[in-house]
Amino acid sequence: MNAKVFIDGEHGTTGLQIRARLADRSDIELISIPTEKRKDAGARAEFLNRADIAILCLPDNAARESVAMIENGATRVIDASTAHRVADGWTYGFPEMDKAQADAVRTARRVANPGCWPQGPIATLRPLVAAGLLPEDYPVTVSGISGYSGGGRPMIEDYEAKGEDAPEFLPYGLTLAHKHVPELRRYALLSADPIMQPAVGNFAQGMVTAVALHLAHLPKVPTGAELYAAIADHYASGDGCVDVAPYAALERSDDIQPERHNGTNRMTLHVFANDARAQALLIAVYDNLGKGASGAAVQNMDLMLAS
Repeated sequence: MNAKVFIDGEHGTTGLQIRARLADRSDIELISIPTEKRKDAGARAEFLNRADIAILCLPDNAARESVAMIENGATRVIDASTAHRVADGWTYGFPEMDKAQADAVRTARRVANPGCWPQGPIATLRPLVAAGLLPEDYPVTVSGISGYSGGGRPMIEDYEAKGEDAPEFLPYGLTLAHKHVPELRRYALLSADPIMQPAVGNFAQGMVTAVALHLAHLPKVPTGAELYAAIADHYASGDGCVDVAPYAALERSDDIQPERHNGTNRMTLHVFANDARAQALLIAVYDNLGKGASGAAVQNMDLMLAS
């Protein structure tokens, strides 16, 4: 019997993407609440409790409400909201994060899908902190750019309505209180809050994140080759969707552009360094709607169904 999958919030940006990715799957049964009952709590509860896996594509408070509606011990949950990413009892849904993380996701009953912005910095920083090349209290600053689809339906409609008049580069999070800071701090193994300075570009989807490292003040200054080796070793198994570009001294690279992995679940990491200046740059390229959202949810679902 095929597993029943219910997307609670299937008409939002992430929900629509997940539904499209699952539409042709013959190994699952995608159950869908009638449109007229989308806001009917009783109907939502019925579908949540019928599902083998419920994928929540909702605002934080609505996601918490959906979890509370599940009264059986069988329905497993993937929450794409921010609500449970650092909550007790929830497994962080970044399977490549550590060697044991895919198995943790596979057996979990509650999985918190990662946010798009933290995944790239976590992917590059965590191996370095775990290897002792960066201290836990390293002052991290993350920058980058994402397609406007990352802002959900209101931003999509706004950008598409403005067309060529839409901003080419729109920084946000200028209050330095980005909602993804807690998960970035925890899963990058940091002991202090990082600064996140995201921006939106005038393109639909795709993203690049960057972490610049000033290394001269460290007791032992790692070389670029050492940073690269730690990150490459972390993902050496090739299991999953993360790969590491060859280490090379480049002035520029056509591979580092936000839309490179659009429509896929891939993430490519890059390490650049100037050892004479004791500086390095860690870059991640991925699709904010793929590995950054709906693709990650489907990857986590597949792991859970394999258990």
